Amino acid sequence: MIRRLRLALAASAAVIACIAAPSAASAWAPAATATIHPGVQTVTAGGQCTSNFIYQDASGVYIGQAAHCSGTGGNTETNGCDSGTLPVGTPVEIEGASHPGTMVYNSWATMQAGGERDPETCDFNDLALVKIDPADVAKVNPSVPDWGGPTGLAPAAPGSGETVYTYGNSSLRFGITALSPKQGTVIDNSAGGWSTDVYTVTPGIPGDSGSGFMNSTGQAFGVLSTVQLAPLAGSNGVGTLPLELNYMHSHSSFTGTQLVPGTEPFSAG
Repeated sequence: MIRRLRLALAASAAVIACIAAPSAASAWAPAATATIHPGVQTVTAGGQCTSNFIYQDASGVYIGQAAHCSGTGGNTETNGCDSGTLPVGTPVEIEGASHPGTMVYNSWATMQAGGERDPETCDFNDLALVKIDPADVAKVNPSVPDWGGPTGLAPAAPGSGETVYTYGNSSLRFGITALSPKQGTVIDNSAGGWSTDVYTVTPGIPGDSGSGFMNSTGQAFGVLSTVQLAPLAGSNGVGTLPLELNYMHSHSSFTGTQLVPGTEPFSAG
């Protein structure tokens, strides 16, 4: 049985990741000067994560992080159906914002409230949305640093051998941004399609948790959730974003919330 460790560190140790968007693409801040974008750090009750993508609906702009970023249990408590979590409404610090955001959706809390029992859903449905304060929305751009994109939402996770791209922003890198953009390869997908094992250079580390993954055409497909200890040491487990969003649409009031494509073209260079 594969053991997995959440990429979150307890607040007592080193800290360890959708924004409501403007109504028109022209309202986004320029990518070169935006202070809030995919890949900025989020801090929830002392635990640091990396944000994934920007999301939008009629009510606002959101930035995504992993649901386990607000977990209250130990690092090995990975089952979202029975692990402790902070409640919806918890404030979240967002790098580049002047005001705290608010966690408005959490897949763990949603699954527990609804009595979810499917093992793979419980293990890998790991998405939370943090609403950006309206005063900070003008600082947002939805483009992923270095790579550009996302070009849209992927229909499913990529298959074995396909190339993937991500951007981590762990505080454990001490601000060395050259190590943030990473390219990797898919190893395998889980039986139900909820998770994808990947190797990246460099591997995701604590604090990269929640960061977004794109496929070879720049489509958003995943959220970094775990680091594998065995048998694929050094690999990462990536939750399948299309399934996570479908679950949110069918089990919460966020029925119309959608991923926002980047304003900058995707480049796999």
